[in-house]
Amino acid sequence: MRKDPINDNALLSRGKKPLGIYVHIPFCIRKCLYCDFLSAPSDDATRESYVNALLAEIDAQAPLYEGFQVHTVFFGGGTPSLLMPEQTATILERLYQRFSFLPEKEMEITLEANPGTLTEEKLRAWRKAGVNRLSIGLQSAHDEELKSLGRIHTWKEFLWGYEAARRAGFSNLNIDLMSALPGQSVESWMDTLENVVELRPEHISAYSLIIEEGTPFYDWYGPQDAASEERQIGERKPLPSEEEDRLMYERTGEYLAKKGYGRYEISNYALPGFACRHNLSYWERTDYAGFGLGAASLRENVRWSNTAELAEYLAHAGQTGEETRIKKEMTRLSIQDQMEEFMFLGLRKTEGVSASAFERLFGKPLEAVYEEPVERLIREGLLLRYRKADGSVFFRLSARGIDVSNYALAMFLF
Repeated sequence: MRKDPINDNALLSRGKKPLGIYVHIPFCIRKCLYCDFLSAPSDDATRESYVNALLAEIDAQAPLYEGFQVHTVFFGGGTPSLLMPEQTATILERLYQRFSFLPEKEMEITLEANPGTLTEEKLRAWRKAGVNRLSIGLQSAHDEELKSLGRIHTWKEFLWGYEAARRAGFSNLNIDLMSALPGQSVESWMDTLENVVELRPEHISAYSLIIEEGTPFYDWYGPQDAASEERQIGERKPLPSEEEDRLMYERTGEYLAKKGYGRYEISNYALPGFACRHNLSYWERTDYAGFGLGAASLRENVRWSNTAELAEYLAHAGQTGEETRIKKEMTRLSIQDQMEEFMFLGLRKTEGVSASAFERLFGKPLEAVYEEPVERLIREGLLLRYRKADGSVFFRLSARGIDVSNYALAMFLF
């Protein structure tokens, strides 16, 4: 458990801005065949050097956030659960020492975990260190589908890890699932969903497979051209059709709603009170500090990302100041940039965006700034204007709008 945080209840500062912290762990045992994230296999020495660099970056950058108070922490990757439990505890301890935090009972601290890396020791140690939310990457309940993705675990291993997490005291669990997999049918997807719901996790993230350039899946399933005609796919199973993909998505929402899971974002579902606060902070444009290789940050409408080069990060993570060697692509967002983000991030939520919040932030009515796209999308049945019980006006995507969300959200780009 953390020691002597700088924000004991008696010392809590009032009026501080909320802050989310993201810690990127770019390591994995083996890269999945569909993955284009910034991650790669590593040895023990590299991971230890990386943790030391993370600590140095936290020390160097913390002074920039003196007017903020941390509400959420998220360990993402890669595979954060690959670290030794004492390494994760050390990172959390340093964050508590350098930042102002909410009281422990009000914090949300999430760690992403691969079922193939879980142990009783790790789970107990994470819980003791303050991690109170675990996000377990299952993807499918069918071993053949897991194998086709290049996953390192089986359904049975996931079940053991899930029950072990409960035994360790985790009462807030998310399960990541993926639809439209090679060889997957609507029936096998629903079987996965039913098996997971039977476990009663507090949160379910259900994403459709996207074929990303630079991955083995892109070589096998990407656009055909003259150069790719001779690709040997062999016995690889075909992807579901677009119609099957859409049907999987529709049935997911219907089934989970019947089981008590509310959809609060395009691909995220939760039991009441268990929406992921960290991810909501992204969609609501709350400031966040990213630590680690390639991690992104947003502070007072300035956005940047850290270098994606491991050697450069390890060498310069401890540099202080707003502009350092590891910070790349620093951009001060214009008012138009901020308006765009307010809309296309906020409309990912099923609640949508608040007209009064838009006007409060930007000094102009939403419907005046976006008159043409709002009218067009409402006319096309893709956007809904509605009032809450308190009379406040909101805009949200309709069911059809969610189906074509890329098209609808692009309408709000200047």
